[in-house]
Amino acid sequence: MPAAATILIVDDYPDALDVWDLYLRASGFDVLRAEDGTEALRCACEHVPDLVVMDIELPGLSGCQVASALRARAETRHIPLIASTGHSLPAKLEEARRSGFDLILIKPCDPSELVDAIRRHLAGRPARTITSPEQ
Repeated sequence: MPAAATILIVDDYPDALDVWDLYLRASGFDVLRAEDGTEALRCACEHVPDLVVMDIELPGLSGCQVASALRARAETRHIPLIASTGHSLPAKLEEARRSGFDLILIKPCDPSELVDAIRRHLAGRPARTITSPEQ
């Protein structure tokens, strides 16, 4: 049985992290969490999740800065990035597109819509191979 996909969720609102964490785990995903942009970049580079769902407005590095940094690194540029934002201003959305987000969802986002988007972005991707240290 293949390992569950790992999703990194990034939001500076702890209640939002708790809700998404619970919902994504109940939907069969493993979940990593970060509350600011600096932590998100560190976590994504250290763990290389299968997909990242990230707010655009974050303390420290913005979601757009994190997306650009992930796209610039060979080991993370393949990770699908989904922005979840309360912003709907065209300039903000264009900035998110230019920084490397694959999809932008406007908050509040229906949980089933997010899970469907995650599954679409993960469909057809090769399963991650996990090797034990003894190999």
